Amino acid sequence: MQLAASPPPVETPPHTGGLLLLIDGTAGLLTVAVLGIALLLFLIIKVRLQPFVALLAVSIAVGLGAGLSVTELFGTVQKSAAVSVIESGMGGILGHVAIIIGLGTMLGAILEVSGGAEVLSARLLNLFGEKRAPLAMGLTGLIFGIPVFFDVGIFVLAPIVYAAAKRSGKSILLYAMPLLAGLSMTHAFLPPHPGPVAAAGLFHVSLGWVILMGAVVGIPSVLAAWGYAAWIGKRIFVEVPQDMVEAAEEAKAAVVAEQRAAGVTPHEAPVALSTVLAIIGTPLVLILAATFSSIALDPSTPRSVIEFFGNPFVALTIALLLAYYLLGIRRGWSRKSLESVSTSSLKPVGNILLVVGAGGIFGAVLKASGIADALADTFNDVGLPVILLAWLISAVLRIAQGSATVAIVTTAGIVVPLVEDQDFSQPHLALIIMAISAGSIIASHVNDGGFWMVSKYFGISERDTLKSWTVLETVLSVAGFVVAALLSLVI
Repeated sequence: MQLAASPPPVETPPHTGGLLLLIDGTAGLLTVAVLGIALLLFLIIKVRLQPFVALLAVSIAVGLGAGLSVTELFGTVQKSAAVSVIESGMGGILGHVAIIIGLGTMLGAILEVSGGAEVLSARLLNLFGEKRAPLAMGLTGLIFGIPVFFDVGIFVLAPIVYAAAKRSGKSILLYAMPLLAGLSMTHAFLPPHPGPVAAAGLFHVSLGWVILMGAVVGIPSVLAAWGYAAWIGKRIFVEVPQDMVEAAEEAKAAVVAEQRAAGVTPHEAPVALSTVLAIIGTPLVLILAATFSSIALDPSTPRSVIEFFGNPFVALTIALLLAYYLLGIRRGWSRKSLESVSTSSLKPVGNILLVVGAGGIFGAVLKASGIADALADTFNDVGLPVILLAWLISAVLRIAQGSATVAIVTTAGIVVPLVEDQDFSQPHLALIIMAISAGSIIASHVNDGGFWMVSKYFGISERDTLKSWTVLETVLSVAGFVVAALLSLVI
């Protein structure tokens, strides 16, 4: 599948209405790009500017510095048919991402409030037994992490980790690290999480291929991370944080009180595990079916029907309606309580969507200004495979500024031009997305909010968090890249 047409050649600046370049041609464009990335990192790391504002400011500065006119960047005061670079960049990516993230967030909230996570973990713990409890925790994080955000998964599942560690008397790392590996893998590699969804939109790749390659790359990666988790959990003993146990009990009581006030019946009767798995699996199966039908079937009515139900918007809507009925209405929830839970779940989404949208603007500015072509020519001259460059750029941005989402959307804007003229297949492009996603989670350290969340919730000192969580994320990242790179050689 070909991506959008390339912008004009970069040997002569294609724009005359903007600021003049200090250096003409490719060298000038590359200078502007390097200064733009440096400015972005400075604003986020030193100035502590909100990433959305930083990305937007840098996009404007880069556009003007590369020669785009004010009219090209912002449009005109009067309405006209022409769409500005900022509008097209923001609207193009959010038109694809916003609906998916919104539906996925509401689905995760219903699963969370209904007690689906507790049912899942309890059944897995019973199935695997006390000796394999760390594996059960890892699978819980892997499955429950598909529809919920990473931080929500920690909040919901941390009390279960406390209970398992107290019962065994072993280090909490033995149970927390496998859980965190599962949550992190799904957050990095699988839709409907923002990173892979945003990258799929920027690369114009079917979500079906992203799901498939996310699973193929993610499963071996999480197995490697689980191996490290088992090793480090036996070498560093961390007691269960009693203050966090008490805080979790208070938080759970507060949630129950809020549910009662909103008309939600607390889950006295446990949800059936089959129901939880069916709801989580429905959109994945429908999207994958649509992807393969486009390959295996000729254009026909059956194929059109499969592709309709497998459209991500339709598939996630079906899953959400199933959750509303099976986990809500059938268990005594009122329609008002469903609305309350759904609406409250969307409050944290605004920041994510704005950051993703600003990343779309950055990519659009790079393309419209000719910087994208200059970067493509330069990286092609280096001779490194695109998939390696994608991982390296994402990893550097992640380590420098801490945000996985910023690393993904910024890297995608840089890498998309490298693949436009190479006629890569959809599966191969999905593997490049996996490399970017893998790079975006490497070496979580003190500039990453996830680092402090892990340290706080599980009572781990900063030094031991670096030894356990930071290395765990690095293992997950490197393993994910290695698997994606090897697969790219044959796909």
